[in-house]
Amino acid sequence: MNLQLSIGFASNPRTWPILDGRVRVDGADLIPSIVAASELFWRQLRFADFDVSEMSISSFMIALARGDDRWVGLPIFTTKHFFHAPLMVRRDAGIDVPADLKGKRVGVLEYQQTAALWTRGALEHEFGVRPQDMEFWMERTPSHSHGGATGFTPPPGVTIHQIPVEKNVGTMMVAGELDAALYYHTDPTLVHRSAIDLHAHPAIKTLFPDPAAEAVRYFRKTGIFPINHAMVIRRTLAEQHPWLILNLLKAFDAANAIANRERLLHAEYYLDAGLLPPEARAALAQPLLQHGIVANRTILEAAAQYSHEQGLTPRLMTIPEMFAPSTLDQ
Repeated sequence: MNLQLSIGFASNPRTWPILDGRVRVDGADLIPSIVAASELFWRQLRFADFDVSEMSISSFMIALARGDDRWVGLPIFTTKHFFHAPLMVRRDAGIDVPADLKGKRVGVLEYQQTAALWTRGALEHEFGVRPQDMEFWMERTPSHSHGGATGFTPPPGVTIHQIPVEKNVGTMMVAGELDAALYYHTDPTLVHRSAIDLHAHPAIKTLFPDPAAEAVRYFRKTGIFPINHAMVIRRTLAEQHPWLILNLLKAFDAANAIANRERLLHAEYYLDAGLLPPEARAALAQPLLQHGIVANRTILEAAAQYSHEQGLTPRLMTIPEMFAPSTLDQ
């Protein structure tokens, strides 16, 4: 009889083949729930709702460093993004280059979230703008935040204000009460409130005139394509059923391979129609995302470095303490 596992996902093309049954986990039957990522992480950190789930890399490191060892990391990385590239600012705030962020009021949905971790890391290492140089305003409340579940307190020297419940990052940006916003999004969840589409608002622009070009520049210089989410499994399950760890990794590898093939198949129309240059075929054939420690070690080490530098973790977290031993050479 197969093991019954509850599993929490955010909707993502790379996990759809598992959700729709095209890929199965050997020895396990999954009971899936589709949950917005920010809400999913809060529920796992506070209530441990699922046996297996996606998890914020940043919050996972913080929880482990503070002694919460309920979860074992799996090197299954469902999302990557260049988080600093689409940073938004008010047109009238006098922010034309990253250095202009110094002394400005910056909105963030949650200070410890991975998107904010990577953005602050890029601002400091690429442009010399430290977290201490800005004044942060955080939307999520202690009762409905990842930080509320991990015991987060502002790092030394960093100013973080709580946004009142009747306001949010979006309304404060439009009202001119904030000058910039880190990785803003409007997905409705239990943990944040912003709903205004700032991307289309006439008072708002992106800091980088061409965010895609900035992402390319950053990747070419650093080799880092920032990871946002990993998967975690209950430690008790991992210890009781150690075979489950690599079976899950194999299934997600198979699902990712399907997603990559489908992405290339969809692109064939544009290639055949001459809407993309011929050299795009080779680029599109490269997988956007790979699971495993080996392919992602540099990225994971950078995330751990940024977390420690920014005062989120009291020590430098290591890959062996975050991920299951059987996955370290995968």
